[in-house]
Amino acid sequence: MENSLPLPWPLVSAVKEPLCLHQLSNQELVVRCQHGFSPDRAAFAELMRRHQAHIDRLLYHLAPDWQDRSDLAQEVWIRVYRYVKRLKEPEKFRSWAGRIATNLFYDELRRRRRGWPPLSLDAPIQTKDGELDWELAAQSPGPDETLVTCEFYEHLRRAIAELPEAFRTTIVLREIEGMAYEEIAETLGISVGTVKSRIARARRRLQSQLNAYL
Repeated sequence: MENSLPLPWPLVSAVKEPLCLHQLSNQELVVRCQHGFSPDRAAFAELMRRHQAHIDRLLYHLAPDWQDRSDLAQEVWIRVYRYVKRLKEPEKFRSWAGRIATNLFYDELRRRRRGWPPLSLDAPIQTKDGELDWELAAQSPGPDETLVTCEFYEHLRRAIAELPEAFRTTIVLREIEGMAYEEIAETLGISVGTVKSRIARARRRLQSQLNAYL
């Protein structure tokens, strides 16, 4: 009879229990996707779960009236899956995926060969992805204040839609997505100085149009 010692229960549990992907960092998930012949499907699914809302919001603000945004979002993730092995800095996955989404948007915009579609004033502030960053503060304004605030955001969305394409993209990434200047520069493939210049000029244009509400 072979003499052997049973493994301690905690160790047995650690051996049998699968790795919890939600406990891994984005960088660790990307590294797992970069190993092997094809990306780890479970790790990629976790990355997609974490960042899908970000990509959807980005496309929503870039193309609010496009009815086929979901198709564009799907193509973003197809490209992310296809090229994730080429990402040299896994810790920058979010901005890298955002750059893919932005580039795909511009490619589609050029293919359509038309100007920027007017921003719908009927577009809901509440989306399936959650609240937009321009939601009202958590207080209870009176009816008059609510009316003025709604009018302000309607004018704001219209003013953003009327900005030149380069200004609109940078102001959306900065003020709505909350991205750092360096992230925006990396996403758009431009210098940080150019990003700051575009944002400053976009802010001046918006302020001039919304001065009555500020």
